[in-house]
Amino acid sequence: MSSASAASPHAVLRIGNCSGFYGDRLAAMREMLEGGPLDVLTGDYLAELTMLILGRDRAKDPTLGYARTFLRQLEDCLGLALDQGVRIVANAGGLNPPGCATAIRDLAERLGLSVKVAVVDGDDLTDRAGELGLGQPLAANAYLGAFGIAAACRADADVVITGRVTDASVVVGPAIAHFDWQPTEFDALAGAMAAGHVIECGTQATGGNFAFFRDVPDLTRPGFPIAEIRRDGSSIITKHPGTGGTVTVDTVASQLLYEIQDARYAGPDAVLRLDSITLEQNGPDRVLLSGAHGEAPPPDLKVSCTRIGGFRNEMSFVLTGLDIEAKAELAQRQVEAALTVRPEELSWTLARTDHDDPDSQARAAATLTVVARDPDEAKVGRAFSGAAVEIALGSYPGCFLTSPPGRGSAYGVYEARYVAQDVPGHTVTLPDGTRQLIPAPTTTSPLEPLHIDTSVTEERHGPTVNVPLGTVAGARSGDKGGNANVGVWVRSDAEFAWLDGVLTVDRLRELLPETRELTVIRTRLPRLRALNFVIEGLLGEGVAYAARFDPQAKALGEWLRARHVDVPTEFVPSTAEESHR
Repeated sequence: MSSASAASPHAVLRIGNCSGFYGDRLAAMREMLEGGPLDVLTGDYLAELTMLILGRDRAKDPTLGYARTFLRQLEDCLGLALDQGVRIVANAGGLNPPGCATAIRDLAERLGLSVKVAVVDGDDLTDRAGELGLGQPLAANAYLGAFGIAAACRADADVVITGRVTDASVVVGPAIAHFDWQPTEFDALAGAMAAGHVIECGTQATGGNFAFFRDVPDLTRPGFPIAEIRRDGSSIITKHPGTGGTVTVDTVASQLLYEIQDARYAGPDAVLRLDSITLEQNGPDRVLLSGAHGEAPPPDLKVSCTRIGGFRNEMSFVLTGLDIEAKAELAQRQVEAALTVRPEELSWTLARTDHDDPDSQARAAATLTVVARDPDEAKVGRAFSGAAVEIALGSYPGCFLTSPPGRGSAYGVYEARYVAQDVPGHTVTLPDGTRQLIPAPTTTSPLEPLHIDTSVTEERHGPTVNVPLGTVAGARSGDKGGNANVGVWVRSDAEFAWLDGVLTVDRLRELLPETRELTVIRTRLPRLRALNFVIEGLLGEGVAYAARFDPQAKALGEWLRARHVDVPTEFVPSTAEESHR
């Protein structure tokens, strides 16, 4: 590879991203390769739900288990990447990295291309799950670090395919190789981890899923992000010129808050102190990310364990007009009476989307949804859905459902478990076929939670106006297994001093009633002018379990922003203040 491997170790390493999940924009790889210079192009294809999907693929066909859309992208772009000397590093190998690598070599042969492919694996612990105390999962995969990827880059691989590595590792690995970082250079490693965390979810760093999206220019097709990484681990977050979206301190801060736990962001190679990061606008669509402090990694690795939890089915009734609560009560009573065999779990949710004096039928309607779960597929199949449908002509006025009766489907359960760093056989197979075992880190430190939440007193700011919190605060939320996180940030020190005093755990529970009986942990991140909340158990047993209608808590932050609070008038734009008087 010409551009990355030949560059000076003091030069910037320019790493782009072209995928934030399995199903992201198919054209993104070509857009990134044609949009401007890059040294490395990364793709993140794996998530908790994806591992379940790939596990079921592999169970049906042992040759599968990898992200097949990645092959479609390479069919279009492999020649272009080789011509430009851009190395591709992706975790698209999923549960079958060797199978993915074989498919890439076969593809290159069909295209008449010569490609050097390296494979990083050893993460798959499924066959050893019993002896390791991990139960009997469909798939058990340890989150590996970045040094196997680094070895593949040093061997001049054109394409590096991995299994389950941490999301940031596809960025950290090429940086390790380029700058020859050693395992104990924790600050540099942590800086690259921060950059990797920012760009891992693609266009979420360039204005996608951004709270203040109306401020983003040309969000029709936002460009994918780039991290220009430096020798000390600091970076510039940017994008190709002329692409949609924007890169600002706010878009980067928002992504830094995505799916985090507390002030320590743990990885297999280092622990990033999120409270150490400084963000600074460095020009149009350029944000300097610096100051990252790193600590020794923990002695254990996280293991993603997914299994089939049982079977589920759901039916939704539409309730229209008057007496919504009474109609819901009648439908629930009738369905439960009609069930000949009751599923193990039956949950009801009434969504009051109806309006007073509605000017359309849709605005007059609410939805009552019943979800059935059981280990026995028959109990949630036609016996359940048929019972819901058969009451239709003898129930509340205007009764209808959103779907016909149908069979149930399997649902997955995710669980995070842990093993010692030296348990997986972290291995890289180099382009020449040589297999190299990557040693576990020799310097580790037990991971201690860092919930920086010193007592604060609400500052007095004079007169207030009752407006949505989102008038002044942004938020980003997501899932971590069965837990949800929501990070809330503001744009000035004065606003943070106010937010810090107002948005306590007790106040969050008031604003989000779903959280009242759950454990909520708050962490202060003053450098980002942000607060992070972890809500334990909100998502049941993970995304595939579908405990709530927003199973990944993607919009939890937007719900919080919609709640009204008393905001000092000095922070509220005049237009917003007038509209809420």
